Amino acid sequence: MVRLVLFDIDGTLIRTGGAGTDSFGRVADVIFQKPGAMARINFHGRTDTSIVREFFRNEGIPYKPSNLNRYFDAYTFLLDHRLTGNAGEMLPGVRQFIADLRALPKPPLIALLTGNIRLGAEIKLRAHDLWGEFITGAFGDDHESRNQLAQIAWDRGTRVLGERPDADEIVVIGDTPLDIACGESIKARTLAVATGGFSVRELKSHEPTWAVPDLTQISAEKVCE
Repeated sequence: MVRLVLFDIDGTLIRTGGAGTDSFGRVADVIFQKPGAMARINFHGRTDTSIVREFFRNEGIPYKPSNLNRYFDAYTFLLDHRLTGNAGEMLPGVRQFIADLRALPKPPLIALLTGNIRLGAEIKLRAHDLWGEFITGAFGDDHESRNQLAQIAWDRGTRVLGERPDADEIVVIGDTPLDIACGESIKARTLAVATGGFSVRELKSHEPTWAVPDLTQISAEKVCE
């Protein structure tokens, strides 16, 4: 029986229509005067802090709290402004899948496991009235390593549940090979959805527990049995 379900955000729950990457790029271009620098960085499945670290390293900018805060203050301001005008889209089956999880006879704790910093995650999910669905989670400003975030999410879920679920009582849901690896790092079950940049075939090659086109193609009951 599954007791903890951990959701990625971008490409799994929602698409922002490029608002996140565009806002990242705008900060690099305008605030740090490094035009085009973010175009050379791969965002898929990464934590926000690891992306900024790579940008700073590439451009010779000191990786220190004042620069990090400057970056993310500007990023979240731009992200909020962008999503106020166009929230992007919620992906197929998301709201129903969450509702079906809650309707199970013994519903699991529903939480987040995302590379987004916490405020960025909140801005993105509030734009779709999804933020309130998640009790706890781990975020990109908790740790730079995605795999360490899995451990943090497990620990926080444990505190909410009042006892520690076994690894096989956890499901990590995401849309990239890095999400699969993240779940496997704590020996959790993994559900890969091809709603991001990877096909079902590509995701299956990384051997998740399940790989489906989207969340309409698998039931909450099956995932949590």
